[in-house]
Amino acid sequence: MTILDNEDLPTLQREVQRLLGRCMLRLQQYERLIKAMVAHHRFSGPIHDLERSRVAQIDDTARKTLGTLVGDLLGSYVIADEIDPPEEKTTNSPENVNWFAMQMALVLSDAEFIRVESELRSMVLLRNNLVHHFIDQHDLWSSDGCRGAQDALVTAYSCIDRNFGQLRKWAEGMAEMRQVFSKLLQSEEFRDVFVNGIAPDGKVNWDASGIVSALRQAFGALVVDGWAPVAEAGKWIAKRYPEQLPAKYGCHSWRQVVHEAPVLELRHLEIGGQRTACYRVKESTANSR
Repeated sequence: MTILDNEDLPTLQREVQRLLGRCMLRLQQYERLIKAMVAHHRFSGPIHDLERSRVAQIDDTARKTLGTLVGDLLGSYVIADEIDPPEEKTTNSPENVNWFAMQMALVLSDAEFIRVESELRSMVLLRNNLVHHFIDQHDLWSSDGCRGAQDALVTAYSCIDRNFGQLRKWAEGMAEMRQVFSKLLQSEEFRDVFVNGIAPDGKVNWDASGIVSALRQAFGALVVDGWAPVAEAGKWIAKRYPEQLPAKYGCHSWRQVVHEAPVLELRHLEIGGQRTACYRVKESTANSR
């Protein structure tokens, strides 16, 4: 019997290797999916630079361990009772900048949340045991040890696969919500409210409007002795942001836009012997940028 066991040992060891490899591959699928969920379930940033904010969050998430990812997911996407608004970054957003924040969440009962939390944290322990401690826990140089390792790996795979299936269902729901958000972000209504600062009733939030943002940029490019010509700013904007026109904001001219915007100051100056409408960004708002 001993001789037979010794002859079977290489075969048993190869089967342990196969089962361990199967577990590791499934774990990698699990980790990739949870990274995607953490990276995409919420983000925030300036409207004009949302893509850069999104890419930065994906890059940051890619470097996190499974334990950190589970911690990020719990209480942020997987939550109990009520959804807390994503205040972390909106409270620190710059003034006079159109800022967008989005968060999706899976709301569970208290009892269900406790169960899910336990399963997620158990996955971290399972992963760490397989990666760091498996050969310490099983004697792979004996037939009995290999058979015990096989049984443990079959059980581990079943657990990983079950949790992966649950995670995939959550991810599918998240993907559906992302499609809804994507359509919203591309809609004209969204651009009017969040990019251009124009409410459905036509009222303009001048401090965070698209046209004032363009005027700020034009001012930085054209300023001389603290002032920039309004007409030249209009030409500068027309080349770069042709959709940003005074008429879109209910104004007849660029001078009217500058006059209406509280963050801008209008003054007529003598330039080349001609009376010229000029503007500047008010100091209090310029310092807050």
